[in-house]
Amino acid sequence: MSAEKDANLPKGDQTNGPRNISVNAYETNLKETAHKLNERESISVWFTIIASGFGLISDGYQNNLMTMANVVFKQLYSKSYTSTVSTQVSNALLVGAVIGQIVVGIICDRIGLGLFWFLTIARGITGVGVGGEYPCLVDEREYFRSTHCLPAFIYFAVFIMVTNFVLSFGGPLAISVFLIVLSAAGEQHLETVWRVCFGIGILLPLSVLFFRLRMLSSKLYRKGAIKRRVPYWLVVKHYWRTLIGTCGAWFLYDFVTFPNGVFSGTIISSIIHNSDIKKTAEWQLLLGTIALPGVFVGAWLCNRIGRRNTMILGFSGYLVFGLIIGLAYNKITNIIPLFVIFYGLMQSFGNMGPGDMLGLTSSESYATPVRGTCYGLSAAIGKTGAAVGTQAFTPIQNNLGKRWTFIIAAICGVTGVLVTYFFVPDMTGVDLAEEDAKFMRYLTENGWEGEIGEDDDRGLIAGSNTSEEGIEEKI
Repeated sequence: MSAEKDANLPKGDQTNGPRNISVNAYETNLKETAHKLNERESISVWFTIIASGFGLISDGYQNNLMTMANVVFKQLYSKSYTSTVSTQVSNALLVGAVIGQIVVGIICDRIGLGLFWFLTIARGITGVGVGGEYPCLVDEREYFRSTHCLPAFIYFAVFIMVTNFVLSFGGPLAISVFLIVLSAAGEQHLETVWRVCFGIGILLPLSVLFFRLRMLSSKLYRKGAIKRRVPYWLVVKHYWRTLIGTCGAWFLYDFVTFPNGVFSGTIISSIIHNSDIKKTAEWQLLLGTIALPGVFVGAWLCNRIGRRNTMILGFSGYLVFGLIIGLAYNKITNIIPLFVIFYGLMQSFGNMGPGDMLGLTSSESYATPVRGTCYGLSAAIGKTGAAVGTQAFTPIQNNLGKRWTFIIAAICGVTGVLVTYFFVPDMTGVDLAEEDAKFMRYLTENGWEGEIGEDDDRGLIAGSNTSEEGIEEKI
């Protein structure tokens, strides 16, 4: 085997392809060896964690880059930058992300024009890479947990720091960069400002390449990967309820959080005297900063009250603050600091609940052989919700009024509470190796037979109708 000799697996002729192994032998071996790492594997785990942080902070930066870009474009190109074009450019990254999350998710499990049209295409291509980071890193992050390299409470803090924190920090980072460049170039050179801000966004994803070249596939993946005859129907039968939970909750969360991130600058600009760009950016920076503490509160709560309860609490924040802002919109917008504080608290509750927990629950809830696909699908449905929300945001404002964007956020909060309660499993404290073994047993009990693992860890799993004695005789 790759890291140690596996005495519990029957030995076969390594030159004749994968060995025949029983599900009992696979289960015993997996539980005994999954938590053991050699030096190279230990280093690779840390490279993965760092790559995750750099990859997702790039996502956060790119997502929030449009917050002030929308304000600048409306001032510079007021005739051509219509609400339709604004939505089109803002949505391009999300559409690309959906493609990246689904395509790269499947790959991970199987092999580990005019100015605004140009921006649309460029952001779409960027989105494919951004979306691909989600499923590509989730298996290693969860494997990092399963190796017990760190105590559980520290691991969850690290996980959230390199996922939701860096995504959320992308907002204040993008606004800070914008303010620095604006101060250096001056408001009379706005074309220079937005071009420099977009150019700086190139540096973050380039840094991911260094760490990616030094990553190894996880041991759980090397032992359990299914690269041929993937039993998708059995996967759906086994995980249908969980898929409804993770996909549905992620759709609702992104439906609210993404458009409220992309267009928050436009909302703030509309209630500021003369729509001053610098003041809009400063209030936007405060809004993004208020949203950050929720990340840490969620990390503190997830083991104390459980993932599912933390998610429910976060969705409840959408209900409370969405209704407060929506029902009192005309009065509260006259007091800009109060409006920004309540707006920030609504986003902070989103970060505390679904923002922190969705990545965690969507990765813990699925077995390693299909984790990338199921996680990628859940994240892609989430980004679909973001695209739908972004597309609908301006029409809702124009036809129903700006207050209704917050009232609809409250409705999504109630729906999120129900979806989470009935469909999302609470996986607090579950051993991933044991879950992988249970999943493999489920497959064999339903008649599936096929090759698992890669390289020296490859083996042929026999169905439940094949006796272990028969397997031993074949070797």
